[in-house]
Amino acid sequence: MLDEPSVFPAPGALDGLVVLDATQMLAGPLAAMRLGDLGADVIKIEPPAGEFNRTHGFEDKTVGGEMTTFLAVNRNKRGVAVDLKDPEGLETLLDLVRHTDVFLQNFRHGTAERLGVGYEDLRALNPRLVYCSISGYGSSGPYRDRPGQDLVLQGYSGSLFSVGSKHDPPLPSALWAADVMAGYQAALGILAALQARERTGIGQKVEVDMLSVVLDCQVQELVTYLNTGRMPTRSEQRGAHASIPAPYGIYRTKGGWITLAMCTLSDLGEALDDDWLRTLTHYNDGHIYRDEVYKHIEGLFLARTTEEWLPILDANGVWAGPVYDYADLEKDVHIQEMGFITTQPQSWGEIRTVHVPVQLSEQPTGIRRGAPRVGGDTREILRDMLGYNEAQIDRLIANGAVFSSGTTEDD
Repeated sequence: MLDEPSVFPAPGALDGLVVLDATQMLAGPLAAMRLGDLGADVIKIEPPAGEFNRTHGFEDKTVGGEMTTFLAVNRNKRGVAVDLKDPEGLETLLDLVRHTDVFLQNFRHGTAERLGVGYEDLRALNPRLVYCSISGYGSSGPYRDRPGQDLVLQGYSGSLFSVGSKHDPPLPSALWAADVMAGYQAALGILAALQARERTGIGQKVEVDMLSVVLDCQVQELVTYLNTGRMPTRSEQRGAHASIPAPYGIYRTKGGWITLAMCTLSDLGEALDDDWLRTLTHYNDGHIYRDEVYKHIEGLFLARTTEEWLPILDANGVWAGPVYDYADLEKDVHIQEMGFITTQPQSWGEIRTVHVPVQLSEQPTGIRRGAPRVGGDTREILRDMLGYNEAQIDRLIANGAVFSSGTTEDD
């Protein structure tokens, strides 16, 4: 079982690195959260009213007065609330930059420069800074000023005609692929830039755009199309993929569903005790007899439940699995035994969340603190990191340049 304590038993791999997270919504907060999971001191920079996900979230559900989306993607962070449109607020942020290793933002093109926190502005203050910008379409090109959102980017990607059956309209992925993968790519780019800084002594700008990411997620499909002209095609069979031979797909069982992935048809014939399938021993038979196979086997799985079929399919080398909803997922014995569902501490209690997917043998990863309140750590960070005295901090708060909730997640 994975051991994932609420407090790190030892420093994480990125211990000592300070990250300023000036992002909101999903891609940027995910990137910063992953750095925090790896041990970095991530400081979330928000306006005094809080970021977008404080008031907008998945199905607008709240726990402890906070949107579940905000809680989900802002663990392992401290919080500072700063009004960047206030000169003193901006100067406070610039002071933080002088003591920072990484600055992460996902403003619309040109916004960071207008606010005074563009790459050139911050590099002048801290040449060792790794500056990461996440955008929809990049910093140049005709689309650079357009808003980038997951569904819009999926539409550009060409992938919506690869989902569903051939009679369906274009369908998006059930996963927020553009947002999530952009966040992971940003974390990867930041880590590479930090490694380069170890050799050169200077930082650099990391750019990740979501359109590039959704293209990269389809590298095998696009290389195939660009070099052969073959488009992904849909099948009559639910869950089938034209590039993969039958029986790949999703099948109804007695009271549920099951997925079939890679196998030879003869192996499936053994599992189903079907003489015709036993004769189809060549890999390409799944392509040659594609429609006949799907028509032949679709109703056969109704004879047993998914739970009954799985050991039979496993024993015959058929790659298969159940089709879960979230309630099924939570009850799965492997999910439970491996600790994939864990807890996240908040000042008012705990929430349940998913574990950190990256495990290191020597430096632990884990959830050492929850998502911050708006400005929950403002006073502490300005005092301890910048050396501001209480009178200075009180004046900045009174003038509206910064905001402090007066509570931290460690209280």
